Amino acid sequence: MAQNWRPIEYKFILLGDSSVGKSSIFKRLLGNSFSKNQISTLGTEKAIINFDDLEIDKNTRQNFKIVLFDTAGQERYRAITSSYFKGSNGCFIVYDITNEASFNNIENWYEQIQKETSKDIPILLVGNKCDLEDERKVPIEKGKEKAQNLNCAFFETSALKKINIDKIFEELVNNIYEKTGGNKNDDDINVELVKDDKAVNLNEVKNGENEKKKGGCCEI
Repeated sequence: MAQNWRPIEYKFILLGDSSVGKSSIFKRLLGNSFSKNQISTLGTEKAIINFDDLEIDKNTRQNFKIVLFDTAGQERYRAITSSYFKGSNGCFIVYDITNEASFNNIENWYEQIQKETSKDIPILLVGNKCDLEDERKVPIEKGKEKAQNLNCAFFETSALKKINIDKIFEELVNNIYEKTGGNKNDDDINVELVKDDKAVNLNEVKNGENEKKKGGCCEI
């Protein structure tokens, strides 16, 4: 099996209305933390995720460095958010399955992506808070149909229960790699904007979770 240890750098951006759970997904990707009293993002949050030894196919394994941007959903921060679209290799559009208005705004976010980035950028539609089934307002079939219409991949997630959080990350990485053959956008990623204390190795996070489970700790 071919192995390439020099990481490929991608830039991802999290988009969606305020309070859909973007910041909770962001923090889950950075570690095993979750807060029910998450404060809304003001402007943007940035982090580096190092993802080592990802199996791309049966013959290839690859290291990746992902610069991940969590953006504010409020209208008054829209101009700030759009300035971070340049150079994005892929994005997540997140809605809340208990909030139909956030679902109805998906196309507004999609149109903004088309306007500010390459129109063929891979997009993954995420229906968050799938643990709140009793409060569901958006059927999963409706989410799948919307994703199909927009030519996006689709997952439902729960930041609270940590359902499909790693999966959406791996899916977007694979989609971009397959589409580009491992070549990132020509636009430079401004890694200097990311503080060292926001860098994390996703494999180490996973290994740490496995150790906790072995010790009998309960998952949030």
